[in-house]
Amino acid sequence: MYSFEFHRPKNIKAALRLFRKADDPIYVGGGMTLIPSMKQRLAAPTDLIDLSAVGELRGVAWGEKTLTLGAMNRHNEVVEDAQIQDRLPVLGELAASIGDNQVRNRGTLGGAIANADPAGDYPAAVVALGTRVITHQRSIAASEFFLDLFETALTPGEVIKAVEFAIPERASYAKFRHPASGYAVVGALVADYGDEVRVGITGAGPCAFRAKYIEQLLSQQLEPSAIEAVTVPDAGFISDIHASAAYRAHLVKIMVQRAVSRLLEAP
Repeated sequence: MYSFEFHRPKNIKAALRLFRKADDPIYVGGGMTLIPSMKQRLAAPTDLIDLSAVGELRGVAWGEKTLTLGAMNRHNEVVEDAQIQDRLPVLGELAASIGDNQVRNRGTLGGAIANADPAGDYPAAVVALGTRVITHQRSIAASEFFLDLFETALTPGEVIKAVEFAIPERASYAKFRHPASGYAVVGALVADYGDEVRVGITGAGPCAFRAKYIEQLLSQQLEPSAIEAVTVPDAGFISDIHASAAYRAHLVKIMVQRAVSRLLEAP
């Protein structure tokens, strides 16, 4: 690990000021990806700006049909929140599937989506749940947020303040879990909004996306059998030592069917 300056600002203004003054700064939330990358010398920022003390980035706010979570809310805080379990349980279900307990105690919502890992769990929720990513200077629609592998619409120095989710009538998440890391080889979040069904996919491609054709079929008939005849094309999908592109394409359909089955079984 290379040497760096460490900062722990108390508010967003101070964080932005530090970012502007530094040569090659980077923000850190829980550090679940950044710190290992720095240890392996894959990242070498001159300044590490820790956002964990910024109170403006925490909290839970409910609207009539929305849930807004602060970017620095940790995964286990989402898992343990009684209101989330009651009104948007799929989010707690998803958060509980992330990594292990140590990761869930440190990892944050904002860090997870800013990192835009292709196998991350939260991106599936962001694209499926009518989400808006709220930064210190604007609001970004989910459809415009994830651009490519580890790439988002965030500009240099832009801070995610909160994430606003549109609450569906019901939803479920299913993933084919990597046995060591807990990452999603493929994950699918199915959300029923009454007049439409949204399907967010993670792990298959370079970034999370909505499965539009599958959504159309499920909007007509919300049953696992509705997509039985679907063949998911593997063009552009990831192929690595864990799964080929063709296998990931197969898993997309299977994980969607499992999520639909769980959704229908829920009380």
